Amino acid sequence: MSVTATTAAPVTKSTAQDATTKGIAGLADNFNTFLALLTTQLKNQDPTSPLDSNQFTQQLVQMTGVEQQLNGNTLLKQLVANTSNGISTAVTLIGKTVKAASDNANLTNGTAQWVYNLPSGASDLKVEVLDSNGNVVHAEAPTDLKAGEHAFSWNGKNLLGTQLPNGGTYALRVTAKDAVGATMKTTTYVQGVVTGVTQANGATNITVNGGPVDWSKVVSVEQAAQAANTNTAPATT
Repeated sequence: MSVTATTAAPVTKSTAQDATTKGIAGLADNFNTFLALLTTQLKNQDPTSPLDSNQFTQQLVQMTGVEQQLNGNTLLKQLVANTSNGISTAVTLIGKTVKAASDNANLTNGTAQWVYNLPSGASDLKVEVLDSNGNVVHAEAPTDLKAGEHAFSWNGKNLLGTQLPNGGTYALRVTAKDAVGATMKTTTYVQGVVTGVTQANGATNITVNGGPVDWSKVVSVEQAAQAANTNTAPATT
């Protein structure tokens, strides 16, 4: 008789997470079952031979200990996930000038800025600024149609000329057509000094020009330029 060797399946991150989730759910079910049995036993115990309360206490302590261990494993995995998601690396970007692929920019000090790239020369070009609801608040047709990167700055005024409040997030939509009238694929960036790092739901964002940007979309990093020292030593005689 021949025996075929078996190979254990590798334990992956998702497998471990599922095991922890099932363990917590199973523990909760067992705990509820234990309380139901305990209540039933107390109701039907023999008055001349009462149940040993020390055993119930020990079982409660054991269940609580297992629950705390499972919760500790969950917190540990969250800590590892935070590290692997780049928050420690993103922090090193604070104070540096970055350029990141993003359509969104915040209106700060009455200005929102983007950089868009044309893969080749365009025959027709239109840029539009959209609010958070997708409404067009500004539109214009730049005259520089050459290939390459182009800086675009919006003064925060809508189509009626009303100055919009600072703090809103706006998106830039670039529509370009080539010589034969076909739509070209463009790329939009935001560029500025990183002033902070935030993390929510496992996603790490950096703050650029007052707005959140996915740190994984960063395409270039430069040391922020420092203001020139204009102080001069007093003249001596």
